[in-house]
Amino acid sequence: MNIYPAIDIRSGRIARLQESAPASWPESEDPVALARAYVAEGVRWLHVVDMDRALGTGMANDELVRQVCGLSGVAVQVGGNIAAFGWARDMIDAGATRVVLGAAAAVEPGRLEELVAQVGVDRAAVALDVRSGALASREHAAPLPIGLPDVITLLRRLGVRTVLHRDLERDGTLGGAELEGAASLAEQGFEVIAAGGVASLEEVARAAQLGLAGVIVGRALLEGRFTLREALACSA
Repeated sequence: MNIYPAIDIRSGRIARLQESAPASWPESEDPVALARAYVAEGVRWLHVVDMDRALGTGMANDELVRQVCGLSGVAVQVGGNIAAFGWARDMIDAGATRVVLGAAAAVEPGRLEELVAQVGVDRAAVALDVRSGALASREHAAPLPIGLPDVITLLRRLGVRTVLHRDLERDGTLGGAELEGAASLAEQGFEVIAAGGVASLEEVARAAQLGLAGVIVGRALLEGRFTLREALACSA
């Protein structure tokens, strides 16, 4: 199982280090420096999110994403519920190994199909964000007007194999990831990466036991709950 350290970028800096910055991490709040530190620990993947693009705050961090994607010895997954055609292609051009597309794109007929075709099925993953068990988005409290079974059927038809499963009510809370929901998708034949709320090494080990393809870990690393080396050892 792969560990995906999360690097959330906002206004050119590491987003969560603006709230808390343990002494073990770069004081410069430089996302590229943090990426290099993770790579030095032996990680195989990084999960990078341009929060300004994702939240529509008007500032793009494309050059920083490009620098992270250019690091040697690591694959980079770029997320942020990408649902815009230009942005998806830009991330591939920037050197991303994989682009995470937002399931919300499936609401508009043909849109998710076009996005997958644009980036290539082997380089596409789809984020299945849920709230109270229903597909949802960060921007709206109401569930998406499309059911999880319908999206799963679409993903199978498109040949998408990799999905992210994230409970939005747990994301960023250190309250524990919803691993059982992620495992149910893995049982349906998908390569599933769990995200949102991972707080302990026990959860990392449990995710590996459940047969998940990976877990995204962000705040727990930044706050020193455990080290990346410890997480990698639990995932073996």
